[in-house]
Amino acid sequence: MKNVAVLVASLSANSVNRKLAHTLEKLAEDKLKFDYLDIAGLPYYNNDLWANPPTVVTELKRRVEAADAALIVTPEYNRSFPGVLKNALDWASRPYAQSSWKDMPTAIVGATPGATGTAAGQGHLRSVLPVYGMLVMGQPEVYFNMKPGLITDDLEVTDDTTLAFLNGWVQSFGAFIERHGLEKAPAIAAE
Repeated sequence: MKNVAVLVASLSANSVNRKLAHTLEKLAEDKLKFDYLDIAGLPYYNNDLWANPPTVVTELKRRVEAADAALIVTPEYNRSFPGVLKNALDWASRPYAQSSWKDMPTAIVGATPGATGTAAGQGHLRSVLPVYGMLVMGQPEVYFNMKPGLITDDLEVTDDTTLAFLNGWVQSFGAFIERHGLEKAPAIAAE
């Protein structure tokens, strides 16, 4: 089973993006293991902090490097993606030439109550991720219009067409990881 580092870029307690992430996790439970990264507690990126890096930063890098892929679940704020996400991406990409994202198969999805989903924000994000060395899945794209009742509190998708689409997306993401996955070196046991 492939391990997926999940970054939910909404800090809201009632985030539709977190709900979407957990729904995808449920649909992928026999194929992918989701590891939700806490990005809210990271300090603002500051290169000076590498002299004595904060534990939350080294833990973020460790968990990203342990993953086989990344999933970014993002809202759209003012036609872009949230600053908390950019901050996490920057921390894991440093120090220079030590990006934890290098060659990481990555997918982007997003949800909003609005009609256009997160298309503009994801477009901006897609232009940034290759700079980190990430391999971004092109299709299918998920610009999710989260209508009330579409996903229940028990993470059941109430519309058959939407359920089929999300199941297809899970299959596509799994295949993308297999095609572009990193070969992980075997873990060395501590002596």
